[in-house]
Amino acid sequence: MCCGRIIGLLAATAALVLLQACSAVKLAYNNASELAYWWIDSYADLNEQQSQQLRAELAQLQQWHRSAEMPRVAELLKKTRLLASADTSPEQVCSLVAEARSRLDTLIARAEPAATALAMGMAGAQIAHLETKLDKTTAEWRAEWTKPSPQEIRAKRLKTAVDRAEQFYGSLEERQVALLRNAIAEQGFDPARSLSERARRNQDLLQTLRLLSSTNPRPGASQSAAALHAYIERLSHSPNPVYHAHFEQLIQDSCKTTALLHNSATAEQRARAVRKLAAYESDARTLAATR
Repeated sequence: MCCGRIIGLLAATAALVLLQACSAVKLAYNNASELAYWWIDSYADLNEQQSQQLRAELAQLQQWHRSAEMPRVAELLKKTRLLASADTSPEQVCSLVAEARSRLDTLIARAEPAATALAMGMAGAQIAHLETKLDKTTAEWRAEWTKPSPQEIRAKRLKTAVDRAEQFYGSLEERQVALLRNAIAEQGFDPARSLSERARRNQDLLQTLRLLSSTNPRPGASQSAAALHAYIERLSHSPNPVYHAHFEQLIQDSCKTTALLHNSATAEQRARAVRKLAAYESDARTLAATR
């Protein structure tokens, strides 16, 4: 029931429309509230009353997202589709990223009251359970990203980048794989820095939850809402200026790489990407119209 991860999961659910095959999107989205519930429960070990309340609030949040936000997601996909038919620039790609981030910010703001209420009701044993879960997932992340050699990490990132690109363009040519390889080699991804930020976020979350669930003295509703909102702001915009600058640079680098790859696409690859985006747009509109 980590608030940041609650919101992160909900945001990821919304973003599925941009990333997966259409039939998988519909299945995942239509079951998103239940999937979110089980994921949150694995972190928080909810009691019966919390479970009932969370299920109801997640269902309401999903219904709001379907009617209010999914049409906007469809419009963003339409804009992306129209841009995909021609060459693009890093600035255009980053503009789309900024719009996507804005949609996620709207979702986060909508989820804040429910997350606050849930956090205020957490018992000490539940926070301890959450801390153990966070320690486990952090250890797994450390093993996955800091133990391998830099060459192995670059190879893993390249495989991920190729897999994602081929969802849209189909099989990449060797020159395009080389483009991605060179871009990854030039980017300043630093696993140690990311691990440090992850640890900071975990401690920030635990401290915030202990404050919100405190009974000595018990914070009021407005104080709790402000505390959670401040935590979310720190989650979205790290108070560590070095990490924040690093993260923003990674986004800029990704926009540049995306533009370079798209501009390298053959006519057939570009047409395939446009068809994919059109299918995603149609899927989003279908989801928005479903009640």
